[in-house]
Formats: sequence, structure tokens, C-alpha cells
Amino acid sequence: MKVKKLEGEERFAAYLTAVYCFHMRVDDVEEKRERQLNAKVEDWGAFDDNDTLMARIINNKFEFYVDGTAVKAGGIGAVATLPEYRNSGAIREIFKELLPEAYRNGEVISALYPFKHEFYRKFGYETVIGWSQYSLTPGLLCRYRFDGEVVKWNPGEPVTDFMTVYNRFAPQLNLAYARTEEKMEEHLHVDKPYIDRKFSYVLKQNGEPIAYIIFTDVKNNPAAILKVEECAWTCRDGFRALLGFLARFEADYGTIEMQLPAGIDLLRIIVTPDAYAIKETVFPNFMLRVINAKKLLETIKKPVDCDFTIKISDEMIEENNRTYRVLSDRVELVGERFTADGENAADIASKANLEVNVRALGQLAIGALNMDEAMLRTDVTVNAKEEMLRRVFIPKNIFVGEHF
Repeated sequence: MKVKKLEGEERFAAYLTAVYCFHMRVDDVEEKRERQLNAKVEDWGAFDDNDTLMARIINNKFEFYVDGTAVKAGGIGAVATLPEYRNSGAIREIFKELLPEAYRNGEVISALYPFKHEFYRKFGYETVIGWSQYSLTPGLLCRYRFDGEVVKWNPGEPVTDFMTVYNRFAPQLNLAYARTEEKMEEHLHVDKPYIDRKFSYVLKQNGEPIAYIIFTDVKNNPAAILKVEECAWTCRDGFRALLGFLARFEADYGTIEMQLPAGIDLLRIIVTPDAYAIKETVFPNFMLRVINAKKLLETIKKPVDCDFTIKISDEMIEENNRTYRVLSDRVELVGERFTADGENAADIASKANLEVNVRALGQLAIGALNMDEAMLRTDVTVNAKEEMLRRVFIPKNIFVGEHF
């Protein structure tokens, strides 16, 4: 088996693999050939001894916020193996090449949407809850009112106000994408608004944008559903403005479905006549992997008195199999620059305050796992400094808004 990055006709073969494996209906695949041949995305393939493509993986390029800092990230997508090559280890062989290169290329984390969680745990990924969905009737928002300016966005108009809101909203949320205007336009884009029934609004107070909402009108019997694709706000007034705007639709929709960042629990916030009538659904359909453990530990916010050692195990990226001393302003490799009271590196590593697999490390660092939960996992061991670790690895709000 041979693994390599795809070029030219190999990219088109990979596209045909995706068409087959993802049940796509394409009238004329040849129409797609030129676009695939000229694609720039990082595309990997595994080939058999006859140079026939067996499987492919795309590694999309992103920057995700981690504690307010945008870090380089990969978004794994289009993972597909032709039926005749399944159970051959082709995907594993691609990951064995892809993940170390991602490390060398400066990626800090990697993410994906799994078809099966256990499959991707083999490669160091672990579950992260990126949002919660709430289902409610508009009448439950009757105690909210927004009397400010509501501006409907139309295709071709600037996205400046959306970016103003997003750039204040996103850095507070781990795993939110550091968007460009082009990417924001993709989220707002609609070919036929009154056929696709997709609408976007900016909410303003004293002339300043304080929130936005993107939603679709979903046909449903006996009453339509208002499905909020995305909403964001800059302040408390912006959040309340969103609820007040949604309350206006009581005569139009039977149900509102909206997603909120994980950690922002609508049921703990909302003032409503009947909280029992609000349904919450959690989606575990996102997974995270640490690519560069040292950089991730350097990036996360830490208390000023932070000082602990951590021993990390990683089955696929050798550079992560290290013991580090984590301080508030730096992370030091044990045995390289750090010694303590004359002890040698082997002694320090053998009694690290925290021993953790890379899967749990990603959850802890991003704020998707608290220490009480971590200590129930079999791949986490706390040997000392539990109080310090509880102050470092705290729950954080998480928002996953990109699909790949």
C-alpha cells in the first residue's frame, strides 16, 4: 500500500470515490473533472499495488479560536474507502502520514464529524459537544421584546455588520472559526431566498449592530418550523434582542429550533411561562484531536501561579509523547530546560502531576471536560496538584459553526 497527496487525475478519482461512498447523485461526473483537477485542498489517498485508489481523506485548513487566540487547525472531511478495500487499514495508513505532517505544518488541533466515534478514537480523536439545540414555540418568548432596528440582508449587500457582531462573539468561544468576510458570505449565501426560504437579519441598537440571526423556513405539517442556522450577539442586550425578535413569529411558526454554544444553557437563562415545554438536544457529532500538545498547552489561559507537570501519550504523533512543565507564561520540556532540586528528567517524568492520553487532553484543554469527569476516565491519572489542575482545566463555552 502506498500513501501520498493527490494531484491531477488522482483528485478526480478521489471525487468519484466520494460520489460512490456518500450516495451522491450526479448526472454528469465529467462536468466536475476540471474543477477537481485544479482543486487546491490538501487531499490524501491510499493506493494498492496496482496504483488503484483505495481510500481518501481531505484535510481542510482552518483557524479556530482557543481561549481567544486563533490557532492553525485541520478539518478532516470526505473520508471514504471503496467497498472492495474496506477493512484493509487504508484509512489508518493515511492518518499515519497525515497527522505527523500536520504537526510539522504547524497545526495545533484537528477536528472532524464522525460517522462512528470508536473508529476515530483509534486515531486520537475524542468527542466534543459543540452546541445544544433547543426546540420551543414562539409563544414561550412572550416576555421578550425588541424595539430596536431590524435590518434584513439581501444577496450582494455588504456583510460588515455581521462581521462586527461575529468578531466580538466568536473569540469568546472555543473552536469558533476565525472567519473572513468571504466565509461569512458563504454562511449568508442563498440562490433563491423565497424558494430556499433562507433569511438573515441584523439587529441594531442606537445604530450599532448588537446581534444577527440566519434562519430557514422549514415546511412542516401542521405548522412550519423556524430553524435558526446561526445567531450571534455582542452583549446581553443583543441576546435578549434575538429572543424578542423570535417572539414576533408566534403567528407564523409552530416551532423554533435554535442552536446555542455548549456551555450557554437556555434553560438556565430564559424567563418563560413554561420551561417544561422547551426541549434540549445535545449533539455529540464532533470530535477533536490534539496535533501539537506543547503549543496547545502554551495557548490555553492559565492562572498566574500555574505550575504542574503533565505526561502525555499519543499513539500516532511521536513528538507529543513527552512530559512537560506547564507554567503561566511558558511550557518547558522536561529533561531539556527544566530540572527541579537536582532530580533527573526520568524521575520527574515518572511522577508527573497529571498523566493523560492525547484524547482526553484535547477535551480538557478546550474546556469540554472538567476534572471531575476526567478523573472518571481510564486514560487520566492525577498524581498530585489536583487543586491546581482544577483551576487550569475548567469548563469553557464552545461553538462549532463550520462544516467540512
